[in-house]
Amino acid sequence: MNKTSYFTIPKDVTHGRGYVYSLQYHIVWGTKYRKPIFVGAIEQDVKNHLLKTLKSLDMDILAMEIMPDHIHLLVDCKPQLRGGHLWNPSYFVATVSDRTLEQVKSYIDNQKTK
Repeated sequence: MNKTSYFTIPKDVTHGRGYVYSLQYHIVWGTKYRKPIFVGAIEQDVKNHLLKTLKSLDMDILAMEIMPDHIHLLVDCKPQLRGGHLWNPSYFVATVSDRTLEQVKSYIDNQKTK
């Protein structure tokens, strides 16, 4: 059996000298006791803070929805940590498959339309 049959490289990957990666994370977190506090000006303040923080971490937002009691983020990032690289200079890393990436985006984008 061919070992590479288990593995397919996603279509949208970043290529560099000696590395290929595609890292997307779906991050969800809720308020304590699911209290609906992300409303009005607080929702906008949280959104602005997340945009600023993710930009400072060199992470791209693919989808974001702030609900009254929880937040959904889909982010794309580089496999690096502050002060250095997480991986050997030659690597391939992927997290979410192409099909799943679109499903997660759609799920987040439609949170408020349900």
